[in-house]
Amino acid sequence: MAVVQALFLLGSLFLCGCVEAQSTAEILKEAALKWQGPVTCDKWDCNCTFKRQRGCCCAADEMYQMEEDTFMRIKYLWHHISTLNSRVQALTAGVKVAFKATMDSNIAIVITGSTERCFGPFNTNVPIPYSIMSLNDGMGYNPSLGVFTAPCPGVYSFSFTTYSSMEKDGRLYHKVQLVKNGQPAVSVWEDNREDFEDSATQVIVLEMQKGDQVYMELMSGRRLCKQLQSNIFTGYILYPYIDQ
Repeated sequence: MAVVQALFLLGSLFLCGCVEAQSTAEILKEAALKWQGPVTCDKWDCNCTFKRQRGCCCAADEMYQMEEDTFMRIKYLWHHISTLNSRVQALTAGVKVAFKATMDSNIAIVITGSTERCFGPFNTNVPIPYSIMSLNDGMGYNPSLGVFTAPCPGVYSFSFTTYSSMEKDGRLYHKVQLVKNGQPAVSVWEDNREDFEDSATQVIVLEMQKGDQVYMELMSGRRLCKQLQSNIFTGYILYPYIDQ
């Protein structure tokens, strides 16, 4: 019986405490809504009730400022990313320059007094017509003339493979050279009776201005015989000059 009376007393005190707490909260709320003067607050004091909206805290000002700063930074980054993207597009459009061409074996003719089919000999230096195209990005190579014209300034790499073959007891006698703007840059040659076929490959890196031309040339009196399709001429840009 004593236990029941004690529980009843505690329950009464608890209910009274709740009522008092609720009354105090209502009084504070009403006083806060009527307050007209400034309120001194720290980060977590509720000063925003009198400035913006109920239920926020003084940290909201810093949050709004952080949001504004973040937005401006994102806008700044987006502008620079767009500018960078435009530069990348311009750069990649300029570096898509590459070609590969081979000789057409049908241009070979029978040498007088022989059964050999060769390109040459001629009594003057002759551009080599690499007319079969397998790649021509940037459209810088002209298969009709065998001439590559640089579409933009930069550093280019060129390579060529020269092949010639003769019948037994024949003579390998060829010399080809890469020419830039009419001036020889590099060459390969063969002049012997010790073997019946031979090939050579040469690679060169050249600085080119827009409009500069490169082509291959067969020297006067020389010839390329048999399997002319094994003669290959290639080139591509290593990097362009952006500021020109």
